[in-house]
Amino acid sequence: MVARLVIAAPSSGSGKTTVATGLMAAFVEAGLAVSPHKVGPDYIDPGYHTLAAGRPGRNLDSYLCGTDLIAPLFAHGAAGCDVAVVEGVMGLYDGASGQGELASTAQIAKLLRAPVVLVVDASSQSRSVAALVHGFASWDPQVRLGGVILNKVGSDRHESLLREALAESGVPVLGALRREDRVGTPSRHLGLVPVAERRVEALDAVAAMAQQVRAGCDMEGLLALARSAPPLPDAPWEPVAERAHGGRRPVVAVAGGAAFTFSYAEHVELLAAAGADVVTFDPLRDEQLPDGTAGLVIGGGFPEVYAPELSANEPLRKAVAALARSGAPVAAECAGLLYLARSLDGKPMCGVLDADARMSGRLTLGYREAVAVGDSPLAAAGTRLRGHEFHRTVLEPGAGPTPAWGMVRPERRVEGFVQQGVHASYLHTHWASRPEVVARFVAACAP
Repeated sequence: MVARLVIAAPSSGSGKTTVATGLMAAFVEAGLAVSPHKVGPDYIDPGYHTLAAGRPGRNLDSYLCGTDLIAPLFAHGAAGCDVAVVEGVMGLYDGASGQGELASTAQIAKLLRAPVVLVVDASSQSRSVAALVHGFASWDPQVRLGGVILNKVGSDRHESLLREALAESGVPVLGALRREDRVGTPSRHLGLVPVAERRVEALDAVAAMAQQVRAGCDMEGLLALARSAPPLPDAPWEPVAERAHGGRRPVVAVAGGAAFTFSYAEHVELLAAAGADVVTFDPLRDEQLPDGTAGLVIGGGFPEVYAPELSANEPLRKAVAALARSGAPVAAECAGLLYLARSLDGKPMCGVLDADARMSGRLTLGYREAVAVGDSPLAAAGTRLRGHEFHRTVLEPGAGPTPAWGMVRPERRVEGFVQQGVHASYLHTHWASRPEVVARFVAACAP
């Protein structure tokens, strides 16, 4: 049985990432094997979790993957660990818009039968904190609120007033953290700057988070609370996708590096389980695709930040275009879609798609339900998938003659491109929900 905690908050900006990441690193420093997790579709926070825990940060998203997969995915990621720390998303009870508790931190905590620690930004309150905590503790009796960590406490006197107020709530105070500039991480148009772009500074920030958590939190109390979680009855998820081919394993190149950091850990595991030899390459540095590349996966990231450098790597752009023209399977999501376009902010890209991309002042964000419009190496016509959009760019046109997806929720529209072996779209998907798409893709790559 893996001990586990969910780190939640009343709202975004309360300090969940600081506390969760610091706690992961502090537990590791204490000699524990820590499994890091993040509620929701976010790719950036798990990068900091990975740095803190030394293991891949994994997402738990009940909208993308379904409720039945949450506990098995958790057990898969946490195998062999002593304790798991799960960072929540938004406020404790906030989930998919119009879907009740679906994809909320509270729902994940219930599915994992895990106690919740509420991180409260106490910077502008004193006795009112008790009413706030009481409301969160009583809203859903199935959510076990096991403790509170007070964040952004101003002084010893302020902490004393907060603790005195919470003494009547019945919810123990498991930590009090002062305001601390060193633990801050820089942000830009899509949230925190990813670890891959600032690794040295990120290491320093994680170390500062760990120091702050150790100094201000009851580490023994938090570990005891984590160990109070009951056993989970679910068997671990296994990255099994039926191998639809024999012979040698086809090489599937997966884009990585600082420009393409958005990827779920399970995707590479599924590709390998389906029979692929997965090789990572960096479009910022590598001038050729890996030897023998039979298929290409280009996930999300920040190509808009690196448009000049990506454009300057003309040999690789030509190699990607040649692979696409050959009919080889190419799966591209969001950043990958932009990289395959003709241009991005006026800089030449791979030119696979007759479309041009540019930065926009508007954030496109939210869950989606989609149906594959036609057959592609990734999905057969009629395949239904849930996904997530997260970008500040615009592609013109937004769909090709054969679109990748027909969106059915929240609004009806077509989006993306399918041409020859290319499937390119803004939609981020989690392949663990439909492992057959991975088997289909790898089979299309097989010689």
